Amino acid sequence: MTRQSELQRQLWFTQPYQVEVREGEQVSVAADSVRVRTLCSAISAGTEMLVYRGQLPEDLGLDASIEGMQSKPSYPLQYGYACVGVVEELGANVAQHWQGKRVFAFAPHGSHFISTCDALIELPEDVEAEDAVFLANMETAVNLVQDGRPELGERVAVLGQGIVGLLLTGVLARFPLQELLAIDGIAERRALAQTLGASATCSGLHLDEQEADLIYEVSGVPEALNSAITLAGYESRIVVGSWYGKKSAAIELGGKAHRNRISITTSQVSSIASPLSGRWSKARRFGVAWQMLRDIRPSRLISQQVPLLEAESIYKQLHETPEKITQAIFVYD
Repeated sequence: MTRQSELQRQLWFTQPYQVEVREGEQVSVAADSVRVRTLCSAISAGTEMLVYRGQLPEDLGLDASIEGMQSKPSYPLQYGYACVGVVEELGANVAQHWQGKRVFAFAPHGSHFISTCDALIELPEDVEAEDAVFLANMETAVNLVQDGRPELGERVAVLGQGIVGLLLTGVLARFPLQELLAIDGIAERRALAQTLGASATCSGLHLDEQEADLIYEVSGVPEALNSAITLAGYESRIVVGSWYGKKSAAIELGGKAHRNRISITTSQVSSIASPLSGRWSKARRFGVAWQMLRDIRPSRLISQQVPLLEAESIYKQLHETPEKITQAIFVYD
């Protein structure tokens, strides 16, 4: 009989709106790989819910830079990209110093996973696992800031205060801006944005009374692009960080948008913008993300910690009542 310690649990998306936890024996570790025991993994309420709802484009891989996610998605599939764990078993060719290391990995939800060491990121000693699990989203926030290039004294607006929006607000609060406006329809998220340094918040009503130099759209709602255009002044910049999947919406590019010479740029963390690529690497950007995790301590944004066996329930809640969840994470024994 297989002992409990030799079993592993993995989350699978089997079809739209259905997930299941599969239990099986541990696979052997190859000579150049390690086995990691997961401590916690964060659920992405953006991209991951596109997987859950069956809203992914069929002709596009899940991620352009993460190994194993470049192929076109089809059910059943595993997904997730924010795991923190401990290296518990080494392959024959792996250096001994990896034993017991706390690591971050862009790995699907599961109690264990096999990885090569070059796909693991060691946690700094002074960063807790519950903060480190936000590394992927913090890297996204840092990338958004770099793509938007906020300037001294600007008025900046962040449309959407989900996790990426909140982290982005926290990073932007460290800039000498004239105003940092956080916009979300959920009062609790607006309150969190204020604790992270937003100078003002609003529900999204009466946006025509506001004007911003730089607007970030990170709500995940395509219609919010028109709200961003409403906020824009002459030659304002709009940075779109949302991934809408199959969703689309009519964008009002006539009138104000046309006459104001608005710039709309998409931002995605898989790559580094060309103007920075000569000096910046992924490693350098991760270094900044780690420092932002130290400064902001996003573990305070965790609203639910649930075992993997409760996956079906938590995804249903994220689908039906997302306003009740700020950040849910899976925890593992």
